[in-house]
Amino acid sequence: MEIDHVTVPVSDYERSKRFYEEVLAPLGFTTLLDWHDKRRAYLGVPPQASSVWLVESGITGTIDIALAAPSTDAVDAFHAAATAAGAQTLHDPGVRPEHSNRYYAARVLDPDGNSIEAVHRTISTETRAAA
Repeated sequence: MEIDHVTVPVSDYERSKRFYEEVLAPLGFTTLLDWHDKRRAYLGVPPQASSVWLVESGITGTIDIALAAPSTDAVDAFHAAATAAGAQTLHDPGVRPEHSNRYYAARVLDPDGNSIEAVHRTISTETRAAA
C-alpha cells in the first residue's frame, strides 16, 4: 500500500507555499492546486495527483517526511534550494550509512520546524562518498 499524501501544518500559508515551491522544485514538484481562501496549497509531481498538502494551522513543526529523489544530483539541488530559501540544515547531502550505503540524502527544517528529507537510493556504481 502506498501513501496517498502527507499534510504539512504550516503557520504562514504564503511563506510556506513559496518555501515548498522553491525547495521541492528540484524533485519535480509544482503547485497543482492553490486554494488561497482556505489557506491550502497542494503540491505534486505531474501528471500524478498532489501528494504534499500545505495547510495553515495553529499546530506546526510536527512532521518528518522523506521524499524520493530521482538522483543524487536532485538531492544536492534540493539541499541547495532549501538553504537558499532559508532552511536550517540537519544533514548535508551524503550517504547515510546508518540506513544503508545506498541511501543518499539531505535533511532540512522548514520555517515551522518540520523536517524534510530528500533521499535517493543509489545503485552501487552511483554511490558517492560521504562529504
